[in-house]
Amino acid sequence: MKKVKIKERVLVELEKLISLSCTNFNSSKKYEQLHIALLKKYYNATNVTIDYHRHRIKMEVIQDDSLYDPKTVNTYLPTFYTNLLFNNLYKFLTSCIEKDNKSIGFYSKLLSSFRRSKHVLELT
Repeated sequence: MKKVKIKERVLVELEKLISLSCTNFNSSKKYEQLHIALLKKYYNATNVTIDYHRHRIKMEVIQDDSLYDPKTVNTYLPTFYTNLLFNNLYKFLTSCIEKDNKSIGFYSKLLSSFRRSKHVLELT
């Protein structure tokens, strides 16, 4: 029961932070880093850039994870380039939220990094 409440709280706080960041995305580089981290996690992507004014996200999505070896330097991983369009950034980013335990742990670390940063955010 306690795990369910923690999971729900992390998801609610993450959605609040996304909402805040989407209304003020021009005010902080930290918010852009949040958006990029969410996209990298969801799409398993690299080289993510967001053009907020043109409503575009450009990234390279890794095609095959089986070639990744954390013990060696990965000089080549097969990727494909994608250029996504979005109408509403908040809806787009919240659709990228996954609810499995591994993802909840990742989101919890993201939230704690915002609490530790110099940006004063009230998430509760």
